[in-house]
Amino acid sequence: MEATPTASRSARSARGLAPVAGVLLLAVTVVLAGGVVTAAIGAPPEPAPTASLSLSATDDRIAVTHRGGDALNASELDVRVRVDGEPLARQPPVPFFSAAGFRPGPTGAFNAATDGDLRVGGTASFRVAGTNDPVLEPGRTVTVEVSVDGRPVATLETVVESE
Repeated sequence: MEATPTASRSARSARGLAPVAGVLLLAVTVVLAGGVVTAAIGAPPEPAPTASLSLSATDDRIAVTHRGGDALNASELDVRVRVDGEPLARQPPVPFFSAAGFRPGPTGAFNAATDGDLRVGGTASFRVAGTNDPVLEPGRTVTVEVSVDGRPVATLETVVESE
């Protein structure tokens, strides 16, 4: 049986459409992928953890207590200390065990030997060495800024007390 000219033409035209459809599908995929990448780049950053913290300073010890909210992973924390508005010459590299400008053996999540999380009810502390400047003395105001990956969590302030 011989193919009719009409049947032969429609089979050829259907084969001719397949590469065009493939190119169109590829183009749509590229455009959609570009939109996803653009949306991901322009996506707002993840918000900082929310935590209620309190601060105490006694002699050379600075202590931060977690009162409520999200647990804070010490390896993600940035802790900055100022005394009467002047930043410490050496800032605490939390978590740590021994660091220049600080007495060895911080407690809680600030100690590198712990699990690293500051949770509700937990306290983490460190002692500022006399070699750090300015020194902590009773009556001076201490300000501690706590942030996670550059996003502020809390700014705390207290007056140094003596034991």
